[in-house]
Amino acid sequence: MAFGLKREELYAWKEAVNRGEVAFLTHYWIDDRFPGATTVTKVGCGDIEKLIQWGEKYNIPSKYIDNRSGYPHFDLLGQRQREILAAEKKLDQLERFEKNGSK
Repeated sequence: MAFGLKREELYAWKEAVNRGEVAFLTHYWIDDRFPGATTVTKVGCGDIEKLIQWGEKYNIPSKYIDNRSGYPHFDLLGQRQREILAAEKKLDQLERFEKNGSK
């Protein structure tokens, strides 16, 4: 379950993905399969080859691309999420949720 987003943020992410940009969207997230994870970052791109190349940069195999929604993306969680967001200079996306009591 996703929450903590503004509709405009989701629309902007979808539009960027559709334009073939590598786009980042972080939100609160609860899933019993990942205890302790309270946020997820979706890294999406409508250009699958570009998304695969982005994943390779961080040693994320293409088999982890989620394309069920029509917006191909990788899901980043936990420490790896933090490391990649820091490397991409997008750590502010995660820190926004941590300030509200989630880590």
